[in-house]
Amino acid sequence: MSLPTRMRVVDIERPGGAEVLRMAERPLPSIGPGDVLIRVAAAGVNRPDILQRKGGYPPPRGASDVLGLEVAGEIVAIGDGVERWRVGDRVCALLAGGGYAEYAAAPAGQCLPIPDGLDAPEAAALPETFFTVWTNVFERGQLQPGDTLLVHGGSSGMGTTAIQLAREAGARVFATAGTAAKVAACEALGAERGINYRDEDFVEVCRALTDDRGVDVILDMVGGSYIPRNVDLLAEDGRLVQIAVLTGARATVDFALVMRRRLTLTGSTLRPRPVAEKTRIARELEARAWPWIAEGRVRPRIHATFPLEQAADAHRLMESSAHIGKIVLVVTD
Repeated sequence: MSLPTRMRVVDIERPGGAEVLRMAERPLPSIGPGDVLIRVAAAGVNRPDILQRKGGYPPPRGASDVLGLEVAGEIVAIGDGVERWRVGDRVCALLAGGGYAEYAAAPAGQCLPIPDGLDAPEAAALPETFFTVWTNVFERGQLQPGDTLLVHGGSSGMGTTAIQLAREAGARVFATAGTAAKVAACEALGAERGINYRDEDFVEVCRALTDDRGVDVILDMVGGSYIPRNVDLLAEDGRLVQIAVLTGARATVDFALVMRRRLTLTGSTLRPRPVAEKTRIARELEARAWPWIAEGRVRPRIHATFPLEQAADAHRLMESSAHIGKIVLVVTD
């Protein structure tokens, strides 16, 4: 296959607002052993992209400084040692960076087949949220059938994924959101109860829904003042899983309560984890979650798509928090 030597990318002119994003040209990424090169059809937009654009979330050592943590497209080149994939295969992939571009390099183990029935924008909306939710809710949070799960930010890309996966796993799901429309969207996706955090106290509502027992697992991306309230809400042996701290990373927690109820406070970030760990998560997803997608029981919710050239507008939409589900960039010839 004849490939160009250069490609279009979204570049960051300097740390700042969405206006610093601009189109530029760069050489195609080189691939090493165990890697594949993907012609990008679509790339997901995520909160870490906003943080990186502002200068607060640098890529891991050796990763591309181009924004973008997930893509979908077609494999156009294969590195030494790659056995599963072939040129022409349609895949979606988790990246440590480099997705806002016409071509992206990815470790072969972090690629997954595009599920039947999904188009490229839908497939590009899968990796970052599915990897994150799976490793945090099901592995660190140890969610079991019959457990109760509270998802904060239920209308976000991460939240809409967590609601659907937990529902399919047999859990009772509650979710917080900031408008009536977002609450309705959470319930339509499978949340037993959506909670408008502007009008209701999520601790009181969840206690009433569980006969004052509390919830087994909380997935939180808010942080700050939510942390002690989350701890108060957990049932005995409950697990708080933190995946972001949008309103603050520090809080005061009553550890006498933690010890008395045998609580677990944990969390993780996905981007800096080693390729071997991400490969393992990919195989878990393919075995357990991909069949739910193929059967139509789980599907990424896409709020809007933008051409790659309009990445700044996509960022503005994400920062407005007006979206429900995922925002995706589409690459056109």
